[in-house]
Amino acid sequence: MPFAVALSSYSLIILLGAVVGALAVVLTRAPTKLVTFLAFAAGVMFGAAFFHMLPEAYHGGGFWAFALVPAGFVFLMVLERYVLTHACEEPPECKEHVHGRTLGLTAFLGLSAHTLFDGIALGSAVKEGVGLMALLAITSHKVPSSLSLASILKAEGKSSRSILGLSVVYGLMVPVGALLYIAFDTVLRFEALAPRALAFSAGTFLYVSVSDLLPHVNRHGKDNRGRNLVALAAGLLLMLALSQVAEFPGH
Repeated sequence: MPFAVALSSYSLIILLGAVVGALAVVLTRAPTKLVTFLAFAAGVMFGAAFFHMLPEAYHGGGFWAFALVPAGFVFLMVLERYVLTHACEEPPECKEHVHGRTLGLTAFLGLSAHTLFDGIALGSAVKEGVGLMALLAITSHKVPSSLSLASILKAEGKSSRSILGLSVVYGLMVPVGALLYIAFDTVLRFEALAPRALAFSAGTFLYVSVSDLLPHVNRHGKDNRGRNLVALAAGLLLMLALSQVAEFPGH
C-alpha cells in the first residue's frame, strides 16, 4: 500500500475510533467498565514496542537507535507530569486528584499531547513497514482514552456537541503528528530519521503502558485480576503472533 494512502487510511480509522469512544459515552447513561480492555491495550502496546517497533528501529538505525527509547519514555513523562497537569482516567469523584471544572480541558490537552506523538509514531511506523502494528496499538489505546475523556467532559456538564467536537479534535492529532513527522523527514532528509523516530515512539508507548494503563488496571481491577492478566497476555501474544506472520521490508 502506498505510504500516503496507508497513512491516511490508518489516521482515519484511529479518528473514527476516538469518535466511537465518545459516542458510547454520549449515548449511554451507565458508566463503562474499561479495566479489562485497558489491560488488553497495555499488552498490545507492549507487544507493538518490543516485537515490532524496536526490531525495525534496530534494523534501520543500528544499536544507537535504542538510545532514543529511554529518551521517548522520559520526554513523555516530563511533558505529562511537569508541563501538563496529569490527566488521570479516574471518575470525577476520585478523592486522590483535585477535580474541578477545568479538568476536562486539562484531560483534553494531556491526551491530545499523547495523541500527537502517536501520530509521529504512526508516520515512522508506516515508513518502516510496521504501520498495521502501530495502528492496532494506537487504536486499542485511543478508544478507551476517548471514553475517559468524554466521561470527564460529560461529568462537567458539557453538551453532546462539545464532547463530540473535542473528541474529533483529539482524534485529529494523529494526522497532525504524522504530518509533523513527514515535514521533519522532508526538510532534514535524514536517512535514519524513521528508525530513530520509531525507537523514540516505542519509548512513549512503553510510558503510556507503564504509567497510565497498568496503574489504572492495578487500582480498579482487583476483583478481576485473573481476567485482566489474561487480557494483558492476550494483547502481548496477539502482537507476537503478528510479528511471526507479517512481512517487513528488508527482512
